[in-house]
This record gives sequence, structure tokens and C-alpha cells, in this order.
Amino acid sequence: MNLRRLLWPTVGLAAVVLSIRLLFGELRGISLDDVWDGLAAIAIHRWVLAGMSALVAYAALAGYDHIALLHLRKRVSWLFVTLCSFTTYALSHNIGGSIFSGAVVRYRAYSTRGLSGQEVGVLVAVCSVTFVLSILLLSGIVLLLEPSLFERFSNIGYAGFSTGAGIAMLSMIAAYVFGSWLNLRPIRIGAIQLHYPRLPIVARQLLIGPIELLAAAAILFFALPVENNPGYLVVLGVFLVSFSVAQISHAPGGLGVLEVVFLAGLSHMDQAGVVAALLVFRLFYLIAPLIIALGLVVIFERSEFHRQT
Repeated sequence: MNLRRLLWPTVGLAAVVLSIRLLFGELRGISLDDVWDGLAAIAIHRWVLAGMSALVAYAALAGYDHIALLHLRKRVSWLFVTLCSFTTYALSHNIGGSIFSGAVVRYRAYSTRGLSGQEVGVLVAVCSVTFVLSILLLSGIVLLLEPSLFERFSNIGYAGFSTGAGIAMLSMIAAYVFGSWLNLRPIRIGAIQLHYPRLPIVARQLLIGPIELLAAAAILFFALPVENNPGYLVVLGVFLVSFSVAQISHAPGGLGVLEVVFLAGLSHMDQAGVVAALLVFRLFYLIAPLIIALGLVVIFERSEFHRQT
């Protein structure tokens, strides 16, 4: 048995176990009735806005694959790419280890449209870079505008630390754009050769990626209680931290990890209301897309079976 294949699932499972233990400590004193009351307190129009934010987020996620295919100079049906991207992210967000699980789903889909394994590898790499760029860009902006954000997670009270971190993140973005302008030579990683994205591709990465994260954070913002709500910018910052930690943990669906970090970042708010907002986020961003994606997988595999027989 290949032990390396067990590494990330083991890390993810350990993260889930540890986070659930921490989460039980955070939720001590919160009853199910309190959470239900928190869900019932969400106004209808805020439910609608949260749902629309989820639609925008997944529409932007589809743009990840479109950008990567433009980089590869490959033409694939717009509808096929959109459905493939939606299915990939709906599954990988719930399974965990998004790079690896996403690569498997994409290879299965795009290989039927003539892409080689190496090309799919480049596509996955471009999508991953787009995500990292988006996190760095938005985090840098938030840290400059809300330098007290770190204080929500630690005892660090030096605003200059946040400002310095924000400048460093935005400097990385500037260096990436400058590298594209210089038209640097390709990077070879094993059998895969990565060409530096052209400036029009970089511009799309820095537009589409942040839109997805802004919309995902909006799901939580609209579902959170109005009372003591710190505002969208702070909610965005807390979401970026919690979502990044959840992704790094490789925990399936960020289970427990996302909740622990998000609750810590908004500890001044009614915790039952925050838990209710997290449930709304999981419903719109994880559970509903997963159900739809499973249906799309069945339809795709059935069509491929009939096409090959």
C-alpha cells in the first residue's frame, strides 16, 4: 500500500477529530433551540440574498476552469466547462483535498474532450494559483483596511504587524503581475511545463477569483444576526482566515475547522446566531451543490456509457 496516498486523508481526519473536540467546547451552553431560533430569526430577504450569493460564487468558480483553458489555448464547450467546474468544486469542497480530488474529477471529464493528463495537470495548477492569488489579494486589502483583524484570533495587538502582512501579500500580487509582464520562461515540474500566464489571463485571475470569495463570504454575512454585526469587511476577513485554514487542513468540507475558527473570529456575537449562519453557509455552499453535482455525475456517466456502446 502506498503510504503517501494515506497521508492527506489521515491529516484531514485528524483535523476533523481535533476541530470537533474544540467545537464542542465552543458550543457548550448553546442549545439546539437557540440555534433553531437563530435560523428562524433570519429574514426571508436575507435567505434570498444568501442563496443568490451562492449562485454568484459558483458562477465565479466556473470561471476558474475557463481561465485555465484560455491559458492552455483549448476550446471546450462553455456549458460543458461550466458544469464540469461546478461538479468539481461541489465534490472537492465536500470531500477535502481539493487539489487531488479536483484533479481526478477534471481528468475524467476533460479527457473525454481531448485533453491529455499533462494538460489537465496544468489546468488544475492554474486553478489552484487563481485561488491562492484571490486569497492573497483580498486578505492584503482587508488587513490594510482592518488592521485589528488579527486581534480576533490572537493577543497580537500591534497594528503595524497587520499592515506589514497586508503590504507583503499585495507585493506578492504585484510581483506575479510583473512576472507576467516580463514574459518569463516556462517552469518545468517533472513532466509538466508551466508557462507564465499572459497579462489578459492574469487580469481575469485577479477579477474572477476574488468575486467567488466575496460572494461566499456574503452568504455568511446575510445569514448572520444584524445585532452586533461588525460589517461585511470584518466578516470577509474572518471568513478568509477560517476558509483558508479549512482548506489547508484537508478536512472533508472543512468540517469543524471552519466552524471553530469562524466562531473564534466573531466571539463577540451571539454564538447561536453565528452557528445558524454557518449552517446556512453549509446548506447553500456545500450540501445543495453536492446533491446537484451527484446528479450531474450520474447523467454524465450514463451519457458516456451510451456513447461508447
